[in-house]
Formats: sequence, structure tokens, C-alpha cells
Amino acid sequence: MLHIHNGDSTAGTARKTSLPGEHLAWREALVCGPAPGGLPADEFRRVRAQHLASAYGVNLEKCERELRDQSDVLARFRDHEEVVLWFDHDLFCQVHLIYLLDWFARRELGSTRLSLINIGEFPGIEGFRGLGQLREEQLLSLFPQRLEVSQAQLGLGSETWHAYSSPEPAELLSLLESDLSAMPFLKRALTKHLQRFPSIANGLGRVENVGLELVAKGYRDFKSSFPAFARRESEYGFGDAQFYLELKRLADAPTPLLTLSNAGTGSTLEPAQIFFSSFEITELGRAILDGSQDFVRRNGIDYWLGGVHLKGEEAAYRWEEDAEELLARL
Repeated sequence: MLHIHNGDSTAGTARKTSLPGEHLAWREALVCGPAPGGLPADEFRRVRAQHLASAYGVNLEKCERELRDQSDVLARFRDHEEVVLWFDHDLFCQVHLIYLLDWFARRELGSTRLSLINIGEFPGIEGFRGLGQLREEQLLSLFPQRLEVSQAQLGLGSETWHAYSSPEPAELLSLLESDLSAMPFLKRALTKHLQRFPSIANGLGRVENVGLELVAKGYRDFKSSFPAFARRESEYGFGDAQFYLELKRLADAPTPLLTLSNAGTGSTLEPAQIFFSSFEITELGRAILDGSQDFVRRNGIDYWLGGVHLKGEEAAYRWEEDAEELLARL
């Protein structure tokens, strides 16, 4: 039996239980950086490794090797009687889930059974954020509740990954108007994804707007701003590194919205570097928060959201919050 977990935390807990089989921690962050569709597997891994190495300051060859090793474990799925996918309701997990469902949808499963554990709450845990919160016995209790992945889920996962990784968001918008009930957390997750497109109000997506607002409200130390963000925007499922990189992008902009202190001097994104960093909002940052300035028009944009690459002096698409609508800029 092969268990695929979204990251090391859940996989580490699962290994301490009596769950039979092998545990694979899915180490990726497809919610961030380029995820262009239609590429051969080797080229897609190369694109992802380049992004991860650059963003997190890790060795490129090591990153490529780890992604390849992960793919090799996946490719041997027929060695197992069953593959169990363990994923949460948030955007981070849902993107990995649709990627894997698409991967399996394009292969003959043979005699291997594909099962899914995908929850958005757990008894006794208020404000449930994810499987990583669970203790060993709690995680183990979910195993008998696993359900076989249906053809409808395989098809929807594949269709959604194709739309997510498309260079244009039209397919994703169309998908949101269709029946997504086979994957009950998908519609909300995709809406949270669209909210990351630059706002028509100030050129920032929801994650950056919330982060900037928290700093302006006094959450200057990252060790206080990240928990506040996680409570407010738990549906993104971002870890500290993903949120830190979004804030750092605002600090590294040609005309910055934030200043960054205590960030360390190394290129590798170390936990201590993140934990002890702090941010201050600039005058431009306050102007952008009140809508009198626009981040993209002041700084341009070079930013990936799935397969969509926003680049240039204006973003090709903007999010309209009140109408919950993605608008093309002509």
C-alpha cells in the first residue's frame, strides 16, 4: 500500500501509526510559481525545480533529483494493491490533488485501487486547518473512512488541472460554472485562486492585500503576522515560507510597499530567517492600501498563477472583488 501525503508533517505522523504500507510526502508547492500545462514530464520538472531552487534558495540539481525521485515512487504505483491520497480542503492541497488525479487519469490503474481521504473538518477540532494538526490516533481513525476514487473525480481532477495549468483563465472560469460536486472543496479553492489575481482596486491579489493590511495594523514581526494570516485565510493552506515570499515580493519591488529587517544574509530560506524577520509598511504601501495607488502600474508585474503568466506594465487580468469576477484588460 502506498500513502501519498501533502508534505512531511502528515507523512511523519502517519509513519508512527499502525497504517500499513509506504508513506510518500508530496514535496511541492504547485500553488506558487509557474505550473504550465502541456509540457513533457521532464521539462515540467525542470521548470518547477528552477522555480523552487530560486524561491527557496536550494541547490537546483538537488531539487531536480528530489522531484525525479518523487515521480519515480509514483511511477511504481502498480507495485501496490492500493494507493491512498491524503489531502485537505484548502487551495494548496486541492492543487496537488487535481495534479495527482490528472496523473492517474492518464494511466491504466490495473488491479491497483485508488482511494481518497479529503476532509474539511474533524470532530472536536474547532477551526480545523488540516491533517497536519491531527495526532496519530486521530489520523488513524480516518483510514477506514477512505473512499475509492470515482471516474467522475478522476475526470474532474484532470479537467481542472488542465484549466489551472492553461495559459489563459477562460477554461477555469467556465469550469466554475459547471457541476463540481464530485469534489466538494474544489469550487471554493478555485475561487480563492482567482482572488490572487491583481485587484482592480490596487493591483494586489488577496494574499498580498491581507499581508499588507496586517503589517499596517501592527503585525510587523513575521512570527505574529503569519499566525494572523493563517487564521484569517486558512483556505489558502499556505505555510510560513509561502506567505513570507509573498511579503518579500512586496519588499523587493522596484518601488517597495514594505521594508524587510532581520532577514539574514544567506540565500537559503531558513526557518530562523523567516521567523525573526520583520516588515514595515512604506508610504506607497499605505497609498496602495487605501486605493490611491496601484502596485502593478508602479512596479509592473512578472508573476505566475498556475499556467497564467502575468507580465509587463499591466496585468492582463484583474479581479473585481464585489462582483467576484475576473476581468480581461484590453
